[in-house]
Amino acid sequence: MEIKIVSENKKQFIDLLLLADEQQNMIDRYLERGTLFALYEKNCVKCVCVVTKEKKGIYEIKNLAVDTHYKRQGYGTKMLKYIFDYYKNVCDILFVGTGDSDLTIPFYKSCGFVYSHKVKNFFIEHYNAPIFECGVQLVDMIYLKKLL
Repeated sequence: MEIKIVSENKKQFIDLLLLADEQQNMIDRYLERGTLFALYEKNCVKCVCVVTKEKKGIYEIKNLAVDTHYKRQGYGTKMLKYIFDYYKNVCDILFVGTGDSDLTIPFYKSCGFVYSHKVKNFFIEHYNAPIFECGVQLVDMIYLKKLL
């Protein structure tokens, strides 16, 4: 397994990024200003993650996506552990925003994140079409945080 920082041609990973953020214009808002990490195993990309600097000592995971063929095999957790280590000397608080879903929130909590705050109606106000996860429409953005 190898994790690489991708500095050029970040859009080559758009299909993967769209798995975690379903609207390309939303991805365009953070992709170029963020650091894109790609996890490879046997020369095949399994997982990507985009992290942005929001303020001094404050970073945010904007996108964490695992290829559908490799879900539930530990790649997301491996990526997060790498991110924690990579940012430990420059980041005080690492945020992640996600939908109020039984699929994502327990995963992030199992990786050490705790509830921070909620942005009401985020998915309704910022996305062109309704987004459903586990059969439930996403409405509010739930922010979780981890102290590094």
